[in-house]
Amino acid sequence: MPEAYDRWLAPAVFQPFAVDLAQRAARLGPRRVLEIAAGTGVLTRELVAVIPASEVTATDLNAAMVEFGSRQVPRATWRQADAGHLPFGDQQFDLVICQFGVMFFPDKSAAFREVRRVMTAEGRLLFNAWSTVDTHGFAAALVAGVARVFPADPPTFIVAVPHGYADPGQALADLAAGGLEGVSIESVTLDGQSASAADVAVGFCTGTPLRMAIEARGDLMTTVAVVSDEMTTHLGGGPVTAKMTAYVIEARTGTDAGGGREAT
Repeated sequence: MPEAYDRWLAPAVFQPFAVDLAQRAARLGPRRVLEIAAGTGVLTRELVAVIPASEVTATDLNAAMVEFGSRQVPRATWRQADAGHLPFGDQQFDLVICQFGVMFFPDKSAAFREVRRVMTAEGRLLFNAWSTVDTHGFAAALVAGVARVFPADPPTFIVAVPHGYADPGQALADLAAGGLEGVSIESVTLDGQSASAADVAVGFCTGTPLRMAIEARGDLMTTVAVVSDEMTTHLGGGPVTAKMTAYVIEARTGTDAGGGREAT
């Protein structure tokens, strides 16, 4: 899965937002950075490039992702870690950053509490999350393709998980429950580009947890072929471009958290 994810999905879907998020991080001038849910290192690579003087620690729950990412971006320090139980001492990082990972946290408030614990008093949290699936050209075409293969029982992973945290208001509430408060929220729409719609179909179907849902229902390669055909119908043949929308939140320690400590 890491290889398929990094080859087919990372350039088209995640790289544009990694550039955006890394530039936001650079403006904060952090010295010690913790990346959560780093995956194969798409954002990590951008971070070490734009803030080369910073010490970047990249983590992921999935050991295979950590192993792959550590080979891709050896300039960062890599560790396997659960976002809900971070293996670091208090107040170690002045920036905690997460690209499209918060949607996967089973207890988001608990994860935000851990972020607050390991973040310095003046630190910041930066993360992004996808908007609704209809605002993501690749994902919308993918969902249509999967529904064509499994009309009676389509996998719900894409809508329920990656695009299941599309309400920034809910994110702010979860932040508050974790002792953090939002500093800014911004909607960002960027273009994703791929050599073909079929490439994106392969990435989603073989490089994400959607793969397990497909294999539980039918043949993986047959499904990939039909989904590729449907996505090509939606997006066109040859090189394709699709608009993708996410929101970006910057947060800090809440003014009423930690005994009323004032944040800046």
